[in-house]
Amino acid sequence: MALSQDEIFAKVQESLVDALGVDDDEVTRDATLVGDLGAESIDFLDIVFKLEKAFDITIPREELSPEDVLTNTQYVQDGKVTSEGLAELKTRMPWADLTEFETDPRVEHFGNLLTVGDLCNYVETKLGA
Repeated sequence: MALSQDEIFAKVQESLVDALGVDDDEVTRDATLVGDLGAESIDFLDIVFKLEKAFDITIPREELSPEDVLTNTQYVQDGKVTSEGLAELKTRMPWADLTEFETDPRVEHFGNLLTVGDLCNYVETKLGA
């Protein structure tokens, strides 16, 4: 039985509240994981673990955090992701809205753009796969 978007959001929200120690009302679809919810790189392991458990899915690290793109000189020049790099990110992360990142594709901004909504979309693609 497929989960509704609201059910997916509720489970993602619960996972983030557990992993990050934030309040339910802080975890909105538009909230960014790093900027708004204060997630640090170590928290992502916990978030992934909780999501895998909540939804009974497997989340390969490179799918949620394509660091190999962000550290590859083929895709990054002068601290900015190139158009080739952006194309690669879009291919790998079709569930993420990269529109804002494209306006200023500096590597250090990348972590600030993943939203709770993106995470819900990601889980939805995993469940539908």
